[in-house]
Amino acid sequence: MKPGELASHVGKEVALSEWILVDQARIDAFADATGDHQFIHVDPKKAAAGPFGTTIAHGFLTLSLLAGEFMTHGGAVEIEGAQMTVNYGLNRVRFVSPVKVGSRLRNRAVLQSADQGAGYMQITVLNTIEIEGEQRPAATAESVFRVYL
Repeated sequence: MKPGELASHVGKEVALSEWILVDQARIDAFADATGDHQFIHVDPKKAAAGPFGTTIAHGFLTLSLLAGEFMTHGGAVEIEGAQMTVNYGLNRVRFVSPVKVGSRLRNRAVLQSADQGAGYMQITVLNTIEIEGEQRPAATAESVFRVYL
């Protein structure tokens, strides 16, 4: 959409990503990248005896998909003439439900605000990271972006 059209989309869904598989290999790679090797994430045998009956994704793995997988698989707000979009920050973040290994996630993005700056638009998007087949989401987060025009 054109930058001038953003204000008319506030409160509306502006992107819906494809489903992304969260398998054990992705969880293990995230554990290796962050150094968080807690058994609930990386030890299927021990995790099976835990409260979820299996390994679960790190909350920050789920959140990190907003910066990568969801953005490249249909979850980004497309703005005509954008030279660059940068993450400016996050507002409210909540990890609502555990993401069990083998789950598929997608992001539903609703535009919360769009403000004009000097050479950029600052937009806030409410992201709801859904778990396929579940009523409650994995997480919600408000992302703030600067879109340089």
